[in-house]
Amino acid sequence: MSRAPTPQFDISVAHRHFSADCFNRTWTLIEKADRTADDNEAMILCALASLWHWTQRPDCTDVNLSVGHWQVSRVYALAGQGDNAMRHAGRSLALAAGASSFYIGYAHEAVARAAALLGDETTFQSHLAEARKCAAAVADASERATLERELRDLAVVRG
Repeated sequence: MSRAPTPQFDISVAHRHFSADCFNRTWTLIEKADRTADDNEAMILCALASLWHWTQRPDCTDVNLSVGHWQVSRVYALAGQGDNAMRHAGRSLALAAGASSFYIGYAHEAVARAAALLGDETTFQSHLAEARKCAAAVADASERATLERELRDLAVVRG
Protein backbone atom coordinates (compact mmCIF):
# COMPACT_ATOMS: atom_id res chain seq x y z
CA MET A 1 0.00 0.00 0.00
CA SER A 2 1.50 3.33 -1.01
CA ARG A 3 1.34 6.40 1.18
CA ALA A 4 -0.60 9.49 0.22
CA PRO A 5 1.45 12.40 -1.08
CA THR A 6 2.66 14.94 1.44
CA PRO A 7 -0.25 17.30 2.16
CA GLN A 8 -0.08 21.03 1.52
CA PHE A 9 -0.86 21.86 5.17
CA ASP A 10 0.87 21.57 8.51
CA ILE A 11 0.15 18.04 9.77
CA SER A 12 0.99 18.90 13.39
CA VAL A 13 -1.55 21.73 13.31
CA ALA A 14 -4.12 19.33 11.87
CA HIS A 15 -3.46 16.80 14.67
CA ARG A 16 -3.85 19.54 17.30
CA HIS A 17 -7.10 20.65 15.70
CA PHE A 18 -8.66 17.21 15.29
CA SER A 19 -7.58 15.86 18.68
CA ALA A 20 -9.49 18.70 20.36
CA ASP A 21 -12.33 18.99 17.84
CA CYS A 22 -13.15 15.29 17.95
CA PHE A 23 -12.93 15.30 21.76
CA ASN A 24 -15.44 18.16 21.94
CA ARG A 25 -17.74 16.59 19.34
CA THR A 26 -17.71 13.43 21.44
CA TRP A 27 -18.84 15.44 24.49
CA THR A 28 -21.71 16.91 22.49
CA LEU A 29 -22.85 13.38 21.66
CA ILE A 30 -22.32 12.15 25.23
CA GLU A 31 -24.60 14.92 26.48
CA LYS A 32 -27.26 14.37 23.81
CA ALA A 33 -30.39 13.16 25.59
CA ASP A 34 -31.95 11.27 22.70
CA ARG A 35 -28.94 9.56 21.10
CA THR A 36 -29.76 7.19 18.27
CA ALA A 37 -27.78 4.11 17.26
CA ASP A 38 -26.15 6.28 14.57
CA ASP A 39 -25.27 8.88 17.21
CA ASN A 40 -23.67 6.15 19.34
CA GLU A 41 -21.57 5.03 16.38
CA ALA A 42 -20.52 8.62 15.66
CA MET A 43 -19.73 9.12 19.37
CA ILE A 44 -17.44 6.08 19.40
CA LEU A 45 -15.74 7.05 16.16
CA CYS A 46 -15.16 10.64 17.33
CA ALA A 47 -13.65 9.47 20.62
CA LEU A 48 -11.35 7.05 18.83
CA ALA A 49 -10.37 9.70 16.28
CA SER A 50 -9.55 12.15 19.06
CA LEU A 51 -7.39 9.58 20.81
CA TRP A 52 -5.56 8.67 17.60
CA HIS A 53 -4.85 12.31 16.77
CA TRP A 54 -3.45 12.74 20.30
CA THR A 55 -1.05 9.86 19.66
CA GLN A 56 0.30 11.77 16.66
CA ARG A 57 1.05 14.97 18.57
CA PRO A 58 4.63 15.63 19.69
CA ASP A 59 3.30 17.19 22.92
CA CYS A 60 1.28 14.10 23.86
CA THR A 61 1.76 12.90 27.44
CA ASP A 62 0.57 9.85 29.34
CA VAL A 63 -2.02 12.09 31.03
CA ASN A 64 -3.40 13.12 27.62
CA LEU A 65 -3.63 9.47 26.63
CA SER A 66 -5.22 8.55 29.96
CA VAL A 67 -7.93 11.16 29.38
CA GLY A 68 -8.41 9.94 25.81
CA HIS A 69 -8.79 6.32 26.89
CA TRP A 70 -11.12 7.45 29.69
CA GLN A 71 -13.36 9.15 27.11
CA VAL A 72 -13.29 6.12 24.83
CA SER A 73 -14.20 3.93 27.80
CA ARG A 74 -17.10 6.25 28.66
CA VAL A 75 -18.57 6.16 25.15
CA TYR A 76 -18.29 2.39 24.97
CA ALA A 77 -20.04 2.17 28.33
CA LEU A 78 -22.81 4.46 27.10
CA ALA A 79 -23.15 2.28 24.00
CA GLY A 80 -23.43 -0.84 26.19
CA GLN A 81 -20.11 -2.35 25.08
CA GLY A 82 -18.70 -3.43 28.44
CA ASP A 83 -15.65 -5.33 27.23
CA ASN A 84 -14.45 -2.42 25.11
CA ALA A 85 -15.21 -0.01 27.98
CA MET A 86 -13.13 -2.13 30.36
CA ARG A 87 -10.20 -2.43 27.94
CA HIS A 88 -9.92 1.35 27.56
CA ALA A 89 -10.57 1.94 31.28
CA GLY A 90 -7.62 -0.31 32.06
CA ARG A 91 -5.42 1.65 29.64
CA SER A 92 -6.60 4.89 31.23
CA LEU A 93 -5.67 3.64 34.68
CA ALA A 94 -2.24 2.37 33.56
CA LEU A 95 -1.45 5.67 31.84
CA ALA A 96 -2.61 7.72 34.84
CA ALA A 97 0.04 6.16 37.09
CA GLY A 98 2.05 8.99 38.58
CA ALA A 99 -0.52 11.64 37.60
CA SER A 100 -2.52 13.74 40.03
CA SER A 101 -5.33 12.24 42.09
CA PHE A 102 -7.86 13.86 39.74
CA TYR A 103 -6.72 11.80 36.74
CA ILE A 104 -6.20 8.61 38.71
CA GLY A 105 -9.65 9.04 40.25
CA TYR A 106 -11.26 9.38 36.83
CA ALA A 107 -9.43 6.29 35.60
CA HIS A 108 -10.77 4.32 38.58
CA GLU A 109 -14.23 5.74 37.81
CA ALA A 110 -13.94 4.34 34.27
CA VAL A 111 -13.00 0.88 35.55
CA ALA A 112 -15.89 0.98 38.04
CA ARG A 113 -18.33 2.05 35.30
CA ALA A 114 -17.19 -0.73 32.97
CA ALA A 115 -17.34 -3.28 35.80
CA ALA A 116 -20.90 -2.21 36.63
CA LEU A 117 -21.87 -2.73 33.01
CA LEU A 118 -20.24 -6.17 33.03
CA GLY A 119 -21.93 -7.12 36.32
CA ASP A 120 -18.62 -7.44 38.19
CA GLU A 121 -19.63 -6.21 41.64
CA THR A 122 -16.24 -6.83 43.29
CA THR A 123 -14.33 -4.80 40.72
CA PHE A 124 -17.00 -2.12 40.74
CA GLN A 125 -16.83 -1.66 44.53
CA SER A 126 -13.04 -1.78 44.65
CA HIS A 127 -12.51 0.86 41.97
CA LEU A 128 -15.35 3.05 43.20
CA ALA A 129 -13.68 3.08 46.63
CA GLU A 130 -10.32 3.98 45.04
CA ALA A 131 -11.95 6.73 42.98
CA ARG A 132 -13.53 8.17 46.13
CA LYS A 133 -10.15 8.16 47.91
CA CYS A 134 -8.62 9.96 44.95
CA ALA A 135 -11.46 12.48 44.88
CA ALA A 136 -10.90 13.28 48.55
CA ALA A 137 -7.23 13.99 47.74
CA VAL A 138 -7.92 16.41 44.86
CA ALA A 139 -6.74 19.84 46.00
CA ASP A 140 -8.68 21.95 43.51
CA ALA A 141 -12.24 22.32 44.83
CA SER A 142 -13.81 22.56 41.36
CA GLU A 143 -12.03 19.45 40.09
CA ARG A 144 -12.89 17.56 43.29
CA ALA A 145 -16.57 18.52 42.95
CA THR A 146 -16.64 17.40 39.31
CA LEU A 147 -15.16 14.00 40.12
CA GLU A 148 -17.41 13.54 43.17
CA ARG A 149 -20.47 14.37 41.03
CA GLU A 150 -19.44 11.72 38.48
CA LEU A 151 -19.06 9.17 41.28
CA ARG A 152 -22.50 10.01 42.71
CA ASP A 153 -24.02 9.76 39.22
CA LEU A 154 -22.29 6.43 38.69
CA ALA A 155 -23.84 5.06 41.87
CA VAL A 156 -27.27 6.30 40.74
CA VAL A 157 -26.90 4.92 37.19
CA ARG A 158 -25.82 1.57 38.57
CA GLY A 159 -28.50 1.51 41.25
